[in-house]
Amino acid sequence: MKVLISGFEPFGKMKINPTEELLLEAERFEIENVEISTILLPVNYDECADELIKKMEEIQPDVVISCGLAAGRTAITPERIGINVKDTGSGDPYPDNKGNIPTDEMIDEEGPDGLFATLPNRLIEKNLKEMDIPAAVSNSAGTFICNNTLYAVLNHIRKNNLPVKAGFIHFPASTKMSALNPSLPSLPQETMAQGLKVIVETCAMAGVRQ
Repeated sequence: MKVLISGFEPFGKMKINPTEELLLEAERFEIENVEISTILLPVNYDECADELIKKMEEIQPDVVISCGLAAGRTAITPERIGINVKDTGSGDPYPDNKGNIPTDEMIDEEGPDGLFATLPNRLIEKNLKEMDIPAAVSNSAGTFICNNTLYAVLNHIRKNNLPVKAGFIHFPASTKMSALNPSLPSLPQETMAQGLKVIVETCAMAGVRQ
């Protein structure tokens, strides 16, 4: 089974993105019958998905696991759905890393309003909890870059009728980040790496059963 894992560069006020380090750790995973490829994505609307889709076309994966930072969350959270919107948000919005601040823009003018992830999210949650790793299925990937990536990849799979399972996993801040901001909930980087390995193993086993 070919598994493609993506992570992101730092963005906004964050000087660290734990998913970047997760990619390095994922490359060292030893999982029977699983071949892992990784890609670090830019935090730029549309470009993030374009680069991931290009990598998909290159390696033809069976599973795509996109990873992103959700600073403030306390658990590893598989996302249920991607929605067809780019919106940086109100209040004190921060732009993507190219300075873009879209509001109420569609990702695909002709695409469906939402697309469900096809990873075994509930089983992922169960298996993580059995390893005493905080986990919960999330019903919102937001409307920033993470959602943009999730929706665009699922939409690409839909349009091309590809036999690919795909989804998005949000990770909390790392303890290295919380050292700079003590009020920020966090998990140790090694715990998140262990969690990502469980996620890959779960997807592999689910693929075998199918």
